[in-house]
Amino acid sequence: MKSLTWVWLLVYCWLNGIVTATEVSDADRLTFTPTNLKAPMLEQFAEGWESRWSKSSATKEEKGDEIFTYVGKWEVEEPSVYPGIRGDKGLVLKSPAAHHAISAKFDAPIDNTDKTLVVQYEVKLQKGLDCGGAYLKLLTDTEDLHQEEFRDKTQYQIMFGPDKCGATNKVHFIFRHKNPVSGEYEEKHLVSPPPPKISKLSTLYTLIVSPDQSFEIRINGEEVKKGSLFKDFDPPVNPPQEIDDITDQKPADWVEEAQINDPEARKPADWDEDAPLEIVDSEATKPDDWLEDEPTYVSDPDAEKPDTWDDEEDGDWIAPKVPNPMCDAAAGCGPWKPPMIRNPAFKGLWKPPKIDNPKYKGVWKPRKVKNPKYFEATSPSNFEPLGAVGFELWTMTSDILFDNIYVGHSVADAEALQRETFDIKFPIERGLEEKAMPLANENPEGASNFRANPVGYLKTELSRFIRIAKVDPIGAFRFMPEIGTGVVAILITLVAVLTSFFTMAGKASLGPQNKSAATQRDASTEDDEIKNGTAQQEDIIAVDGSGSEDKPLRRSPRKSD
Repeated sequence: MKSLTWVWLLVYCWLNGIVTATEVSDADRLTFTPTNLKAPMLEQFAEGWESRWSKSSATKEEKGDEIFTYVGKWEVEEPSVYPGIRGDKGLVLKSPAAHHAISAKFDAPIDNTDKTLVVQYEVKLQKGLDCGGAYLKLLTDTEDLHQEEFRDKTQYQIMFGPDKCGATNKVHFIFRHKNPVSGEYEEKHLVSPPPPKISKLSTLYTLIVSPDQSFEIRINGEEVKKGSLFKDFDPPVNPPQEIDDITDQKPADWVEEAQINDPEARKPADWDEDAPLEIVDSEATKPDDWLEDEPTYVSDPDAEKPDTWDDEEDGDWIAPKVPNPMCDAAAGCGPWKPPMIRNPAFKGLWKPPKIDNPKYKGVWKPRKVKNPKYFEATSPSNFEPLGAVGFELWTMTSDILFDNIYVGHSVADAEALQRETFDIKFPIERGLEEKAMPLANENPEGASNFRANPVGYLKTELSRFIRIAKVDPIGAFRFMPEIGTGVVAILITLVAVLTSFFTMAGKASLGPQNKSAATQRDASTEDDEIKNGTAQQEDIIAVDGSGSEDKPLRRSPRKSD
């Protein structure tokens, strides 16, 4: 029990000491001051944020008739990991392994017609990002836009931000576009999106959509992706002018085979299809040093029958076979056979040669017809009016902080906000991180490569597993089975080692006392036997003299030397 207590104490300290925050003096940090910049939407989560943001109480329907409620909690607080600016609060997602939804309506709908649209916000993954999203949505301004009913099916115009889980690791940029002919909406996904930065430091994500139908994505103020709304999205904005006629069918006499067997070709008379691939080498001779009378394998002369071997139950013991050492110095052992060589007469199965098919018409394709849903959009950047910004997320990781949300039309103002906030806090956070991990030179991205950095990789994966296990142990083993198996093996080994250690230590501490007590018991027994020797001898004589069989017969004590 003592050993198990020590084991669990060590494990508790280990689990709770993996990630620790470094305490920093407030004197080294600047104090938060709200910006004077103006924009259609600029949120720094200062006083009065509750009047703008509303949590959703809607339900989310999944496949298989599963229904989930947005029960995830939200708080506005200062960061708990590497805080940058004193008093700088952000919106924090608090519940791991839960569905979250919260939104804020704009003071007035944002009309982006023929204007530049800038979307910018900070994400701080205070516990990393194991599996989940940290993106935002710009919601379509509709009559049925109600914050308390915000869910995954709520209409949106743009979805932008990081998402990571399994094979997914990208910065989303998705916009919904309405087909003016069919009236249907279709999601347009950015092709080859950039990867996000998975870091406990603040990360600034910026999206710029210009009226010339170009876009640009920045991370921490640096361009990571740019392109065209027409060329870099799937499916494309404009559908094809013509589509396949689904009523058209391939004619029965249509020939798609480009080549056929030559009908005039004949198998040569000397072509032997039955000739074997290999034949015996008739010119081969047995080497002079070939030991034909020596076996290839012999009994192991060093093998001994195990002490536990029982001939009656296990049968006669036979020593295992080992390669004959005499064969190593010779060309070979055992019966010699000539080797096989390729048969020069072998030709295999005869097939006629191929010739061009005179009836070939090519690969059949259905005829083209005009696309009834065709249209030509000239300005997909003219999104429908925007009514709100929202976060609708599921994540295994808690304490994701969002801050300094900007939605407007000025790249200059977004850059100015960056200088006032991100450019000040980021160096402070980075300095705190360096102080907290003076020996950790690897970054989170570098630690993901086991071959390049095995120690960093294992530290990162182990920390991820522990964070998930604290919330959902079963989910941790499901998402990371290799790490879970390794942790269980380590704990079992640790228990075994400590149990053995404390058992041996206990024996060592009790050994001298037990030995002394045993000596005293042996001496006392021997004295008692000597003292009782006369009485025992009399019992024996009495029995022998009377011839009675009712009395117990006692042995005479062994005389002491």
